[in-house]
Amino acid sequence: MVVSVDGTAAVTTAPAQPPRRTTRRDALRGLFAAAAALALTPLVAASRPARRRDGPGPAEAAFDETYLGRHLLGRLVPSAGGADAGRWEITVDGRPLHLMRRADGTWLSMVDHYRSYASPLDAARAAVDELGPGQMLRATAATGRHTHLGGHHGLHP
Repeated sequence: MVVSVDGTAAVTTAPAQPPRRTTRRDALRGLFAAAAALALTPLVAASRPARRRDGPGPAEAAFDETYLGRHLLGRLVPSAGGADAGRWEITVDGRPLHLMRRADGTWLSMVDHYRSYASPLDAARAAVDELGPGQMLRATAATGRHTHLGGHHGLHP
């Protein structure tokens, strides 16, 4: 509000500005902000606590079942150090089936080591599927030594 010389009030308004046009600088700012958000996404995701998949859930602590006429028995043997969940002892018809844990948390068996399975029970069932009727797992010696069945000749004593 502006007061004139004779004391009357006059209302003045600011002149209307034309709408602002988008410049190259505004476009570059938007692109930079999007690139920064995209670059920070993995950092934010990595900072969140990961769900542990090391230990078994209550449903996979042990199993004893018959699958396609084969007796599957598996139990988790806790590790002495307590740093990991331990190892699985699995037998198919009383003969040991060796499993290996992969880095992604899945399992593979020595019968079919090209496919991964979500749980030790799934790996044991797949081993039975691969064995077929009438075939048995090889009995291993009780010496605790790793029996090497081929490949890498000359590398192991």
